[in-house]
Amino acid sequence: MSAPENEENSTEDILIEDCEALDVDFNQARIGKIQHLEVLTRVETLCLRWNLIKKIENLNTLTTLTELDLYDNQIPVIENLDPLVNLESLDLSFNRLRKIEGISNLTKLRKLYLISNKISVIENLEALENLELLELGDNKIRKIENLESQKKLRQLYLGKNKISKLENLDFPLLDLLSIQNNRIVKLENLDMIPRIDQLYISQNGIEVIEGLEGVSNLTILDIATNKIETLDNLDVLETLEELWCNTNQVDIIIRILNFLNLNNYI
Repeated sequence: MSAPENEENSTEDILIEDCEALDVDFNQARIGKIQHLEVLTRVETLCLRWNLIKKIENLNTLTTLTELDLYDNQIPVIENLDPLVNLESLDLSFNRLRKIEGISNLTKLRKLYLISNKISVIENLEALENLELLELGDNKIRKIENLESQKKLRQLYLGKNKISKLENLDFPLLDLLSIQNNRIVKLENLDMIPRIDQLYISQNGIEVIEGLEGVSNLTILDIATNKIETLDNLDVLETLEELWCNTNQVDIIIRILNFLNLNNYI
């Protein structure tokens, strides 16, 4: 193997200098394996972003941990997290995951980031009743499902998937739904999220603006890059401040200018 190849594939070990550190950060440090962390007695946040880690392991002593960041590694399976009972935030975005699993013991989890993996099904989240933010953008998900337990959910990100229908949206506290770049053709079932404040549904196949009667608290509506021909049925959105509707099938700017309560439009 040539010298450049050796350098490219080389990894570094974790070296702990302060055993009582609350925040431990090894961003972009060419870490190849999670190890040597048992000396940490008070750690609350552990950041291992942009490394070469292939397996979640050797975390069983870190019971004080509240935030674990493994963004952009090479991890194929979620495992060995059961001891982290105080974890509130977990980021496994930009890895090689195909399945949501191994997190049922993390009942205090409030934020879960799984952006840009290869996940095809939303599953195994039943125990996470305290979840407030779920980020599943850029995966292979085809259906919104198996989220019945997430009654505290406030932000749901599902952009860049293969979802064809707005359904199973029983989230009474949801403030933000981001579902851009999917296969949705109809605005429906939005009355299930009456507190929604921001709805991002650009880059879909929507032809008609409808079904907004139950989401009258919207302040931001993004319907850009759809197939909308007329800007109708927006009069129910009395609190709307921003409407993004560029790149649709016709020029509807004139209708926007007649929409009195609108502060910003694109």
